[in-house]
This record gives sequence, structure tokens and C-alpha cells, in this order.
Amino acid sequence: MGFARACSVALVGVEGVVVEVQADLEPGVAAFTLVGLPDKSLVESRDRVRAAVVNSGAEWPQKKLTVGLSPASVPKSGSGFDLAVACAVLGAAERIDPASVADVVMIGELGLDGRVRPVRGVLPAVLAAAEAGYEQVVVPEQTAGEAALVPGVSVLGVRSLRQLLAVLCDEPVPEEPYDGQGRPDAMLAGLMIPGTGLGAGLAPAGARSDGHRPDLADVAGQPRPRQALEVAAAGGHHLLFSGPPGAGKTMLAERLSSVLPPLTRQESLEVTAVHSVAGILPPGEPLVSRAPYCAPHHSATMQSLVGGGNGMPRPGAVSLAHRGVLFLDEAPEFSGKVLDALRQPLESGHVVVARAAGVVRLPARFLMVLAANPCPCGRHTLTGAGCECPPSVVRRYQARLSGPLLDRVDLRVEVEPVDRADLLGHGGRGESTAVVAARVRDARARAAERLADTPWTTNSEVPGHELRTRLLAAPGALAAAERDLERGALTARGLDRVLRVAWTVADLRGAGRPDASDVAVALELRTGVQRGVPMGAGQR
Repeated sequence: MGFARACSVALVGVEGVVVEVQADLEPGVAAFTLVGLPDKSLVESRDRVRAAVVNSGAEWPQKKLTVGLSPASVPKSGSGFDLAVACAVLGAAERIDPASVADVVMIGELGLDGRVRPVRGVLPAVLAAAEAGYEQVVVPEQTAGEAALVPGVSVLGVRSLRQLLAVLCDEPVPEEPYDGQGRPDAMLAGLMIPGTGLGAGLAPAGARSDGHRPDLADVAGQPRPRQALEVAAAGGHHLLFSGPPGAGKTMLAERLSSVLPPLTRQESLEVTAVHSVAGILPPGEPLVSRAPYCAPHHSATMQSLVGGGNGMPRPGAVSLAHRGVLFLDEAPEFSGKVLDALRQPLESGHVVVARAAGVVRLPARFLMVLAANPCPCGRHTLTGAGCECPPSVVRRYQARLSGPLLDRVDLRVEVEPVDRADLLGHGGRGESTAVVAARVRDARARAAERLADTPWTTNSEVPGHELRTRLLAAPGALAAAERDLERGALTARGLDRVLRVAWTVADLRGAGRPDASDVAVALELRTGVQRGVPMGAGQR
């Protein structure tokens, strides 16, 4: 009887579980049995592995073969187990030394000719292997850069099963010529899901094919919405733009991700792991360094927004926007169930999806931007524009954004139509993205220094109890906010969010703590009621 084992990783959401691939050979009628809760694509690996081993010059054992995937209670899916199954079988057949593969994690799909094809989710798989104590990982050559992002792990990138067998047997490594010069690499097809490019709203906002990056200076006028955008970026506050069509709501939202600071190393790994599992990670960019931008269509289902699908849930738009911007254009046109499903991730920073195949926890700490028209035709607030929507229709349209959802939005700004002077440039161009982004970085640095000994990094994450007991505003600064709370214009959650915005406004102007003017700016940005605050308040 021959026995050997290798290791691979099963992905559950964006987290990995190390799986031991065991191969057992016994005398009997030649058969190949795969056990351990595999899905359809994994069951088909029996034929792929057999053909790949034979076409790689190795002999397939003509015995009763049983391959077990342990732990058997964890669902396994995908084709990334092929490489580990092939090495375990060859180790049981004594084609290679079983000890050489016993503690090696192998991830990759095998083609019928023995080539190793890349699979999605390599980064979270290698992270799981490193956390489990494994030090050697074998991955397809195309994803070796992604796997090398994990410290403390020795990564071997191979192009074919023949090369891996030569390395394991201390033989000369054969050259595998690159096929298809001048054409797109067909081996990279498994990394990208069709339809998840920029047009689907699942890519960074600056990833334009012509190299042009949207700039805030392109936006004509709109001083108050621009100030709200800066406050949102500096403190991580959710934002609602409401106004008629063509006023610039979408232009402002598309430029928000460029204003956000670059991701830290830990944030980059989190975002890259999600994008790798979802299949939107560009093959030539193993590490995402800028805040992502995700703008799903208003016809998106709840599963596509929060995560789901057949079998184990896959990341949705809220997870693809993790550490970045989630923009919901025409927000009232989204389904009510879809919008209400955002309440949990807005508060907790993650989403828990329960399905028959299991429960998955997905990261979802994003900055949400909503854009809404005042009525179905969009002309309700325009003087002399001829809005024909009955009052009942306007009320019903505006009520699609529920009160509990809006209570979680810190900034609510009316976007007025652009006048002729601003549109033709007579009023001068506004500040560029680089200028605003520098102020945002300085404000975030002040917040990070203040919150250094806490588990929070931005003002939007600080609990209200901390703001009322430890991080106190100036004496008398909350008088106006307390009056609004007594009158019912603010909820308890709303008061906490006003305090958070006030701290962000104070950080932007370089103050040690917020005063009455900072609270007034925060109240105006939240309620839309003019407080007599100068337009430049909160900026240096």
C-alpha cells in the first residue's frame, strides 16, 4: 500500500482553510475516487490530473486510488487543488519522495498537457498557509508576485508539472517555452471574471485606458459640495448628494477615491485579497495600493451588492469597495431591500452572509456616496423647469431612502445647478485633487496621532461614548447640537455623528479640538439648515 500527502487551501469567502490532500493506493481494479465534500469543478479534477500526469512523462498508477480532502466537513470548490492532488498521487506511487511534498502547500490548476494555470484567490490562500505555520508554497508562475507579498513564506512559481517534478527530484529543470508571442496570454484567463472591468464599476476610478485621471479641478463651481467631499475623505464619513440632473453629483463622486490617502500595507493586503477572490485583480498588479471605487448599477440585486451566489457566497459590491468608495448613483432607484441591506456593513464594517453551504464573514468598511434626484423627472427643485410630478409621487420617490439608512449618512448636501459663469470658467478653476488630497492626508495624520492608542484610525470609527467622555469638544461647543436633539431634529446616533464630523472639520483647520464653529459646520452639512457659517470654515 502506498500513501502520501500534500497540502492546499480551500477558500471560504476571503479566508482560507489549509486542506490536507491524502492519496492512498491499494491493489485492485484501477479506479479514482475523490472524497471530502468536493464541488463539481473539483470532481472533474480526476480527469485533468490523470491526463496532466501522463502528458508530463510520468506513469499513472494502475491501482485502486482514493484521494481524500481533510477536513472533510469544509466545502471545497474550484480547480486550485489539481497540483496538490497530482503530487500526492505521484508520492503514493513513489514517483517522487513522499516526504518532499508532505509540508508543501500547492495551489494551481492543471491543464491536460501538464501546464499549471493560475487560479483566483492566491493571496488569501498563501496568507492562510502562513498563519498555519507553512513555510513553502508552490503557485503558478503568473501569480508568484501575488504570493510573494506574504512575508516569511518561500514561494516557488512553476509553469508546468514537469518543472515541479524536476525540482522535487533534484533533476535539471526543463525549459517551458512561452506560447503565443504577440497575443494575450491565455494562461491568465482564469484570473479575471468576464464583465468585471471598469465598465462594470468594479475597478479603481483612475484606471482609465487612455491614462487620464479625473481631477477635482474639472468640476465647475459647487463650493459647498466640494467642501463636503473633502470632509468625507478626511474623516471617512458617508455622503449624500441630492440635486437636479447635470449638476455634477457623479463627477464629484468619481473623484473621491483620488482624494483618499494611499492604502497602508495592511489595507492593501486586505483589498488585494478580496479582489483576488472576486477575479478583478489585474494580472500585472499583484498589490492594490489605491482606494478602490465601485459603482454598481441601480438594477443590482441584493446578492450582488452584499455578497452571495450559488454555493459558498462570493464578495459583493460592498466588499469590493472595502477601504474605498461605494457610489450608488440614482440611489432611490435601487430596491428597498438592497438599500436596507447596507445598514449592517455601514455600522460594523463587515457583512455576514448565511447560505445553505455555510456562513461567510466578508470585510466591508467602505465610504458610501449616494446621489439622488429630487423627483422622478429631476426638475422638482428648479424654478420654472416645468416639473409635472404630483406631490404624492415626489414624497413616495424621496421616501425610498429610508430614515434608518439616512440616519447613518453623516453629510447631506444639496447640489445646485451650475451657473453660466462657473461653467464657462469665468469664476476660475477650483482646487485640484493634489491640493485637496494633501489637506486630507494632514487631517488624517492628526486623527491617527490622536487615536494612536485606540483600535480606531479615522474619526468615523470612534464610538459616541468616547466622544462624550474622553475626546471632549471645547466648552459650550455642543449647545446648538443639544438644542436640535431636544427638538427631535437629531437622534442620539445623529448627535454622535455630528461630533465625529466636527472633529474632522477641526482636523482640517489644524485645531486641537472642535469649537462651536466646527459643530455648526457639522450640523449644516448633516441637516442642510444654514447656520451662518462662512464657506471656508473648517479649512486652513
